Amino acid sequence: MTDTHAPTDAQSPEERRKLARRTVLAAGSVAVTAVGVGSAFAASDGTAAEQGTQAAASPSSSAGACYTLTSELVEGPYYIDADKLRQDVTEDQEGIPLHLTLKVIDAETCRPLRNAAVDIWHCNASGVYSGYEEVGSGGGGGGTPPTGPPPTDVPTGTPTGPPPGGGGGHQEPTDDTRYLRGTWHTDRHGQVTFRTVFPGWYQGRCVHIHVKVHVDGEWTDAGYEGGHTCHTGQLFFDEKSVLLSAEVEPYASNTTTRTTLDGDSIYPDNGHEGGLLYLRYDRHHIARGVRGHLTLGVEPDETSNG
Repeated sequence: MTDTHAPTDAQSPEERRKLARRTVLAAGSVAVTAVGVGSAFAASDGTAAEQGTQAAASPSSSAGACYTLTSELVEGPYYIDADKLRQDVTEDQEGIPLHLTLKVIDAETCRPLRNAAVDIWHCNASGVYSGYEEVGSGGGGGGTPPTGPPPTDVPTGTPTGPPPGGGGGHQEPTDDTRYLRGTWHTDRHGQVTFRTVFPGWYQGRCVHIHVKVHVDGEWTDAGYEGGHTCHTGQLFFDEKSVLLSAEVEPYASNTTTRTTLDGDSIYPDNGHEGGLLYLRYDRHHIARGVRGHLTLGVEPDETSNG
């Protein structure tokens, strides 16, 4: 079949370039939309209707873009620079197995970003971040929440800890543990997969995973060096999955008051664009494992450190 929109010799070079670019963007949009349609059938927990019908590819507010940018969010105080190059970050942590697949694409062209470095880190089922076990669960560590009536006097001096939810500046690690942290590279399709456990929760935050994407660096024997961070975000879990996880040990033993997705102060409340994962699991046996996936639309030329 003849493509009536193809560039012709009668057109000027500038006209042919513009038409060719429109053709590429249109084709990219169709391809990503197809991914979104496939996602509609990914949820085995009965949530396909509410998750999959939101097309994975949605128009961006930026002129010429073919994919909506994934929301940039706060890094939080517990990031540790890529010192664990691995896909399986579980170590000895107990919990529901989580198979996490992320696809990183240029939001303007929809081309996959190959060999990008992707970091993930999150707390364990008890609300503890590795490297910060002395912090206490009120700020994303272990510990015991305070008891008794709240103080009535006005605090003085400069606060030294993170605000509730862990949104403050970076803190130096308190120990050498590194479970549930890892960095790996995207393949030629822009995809990277991690094996971990379903996260728990701590005071002031809903269940989430932190993520960073680095580009323009080099993979060496020592790890990923140079380049810059083009995306800092967080990945979120729908309330149904979290409620089911809370019935399973060791999550059931986490007595910290849980913040819901709607009550979280960091989740931007914009669905998959904001980091809400597509999930697949058996709602009757979630302990068998969860598969999560999401496409991250980023601006590779920008720096977003969170």
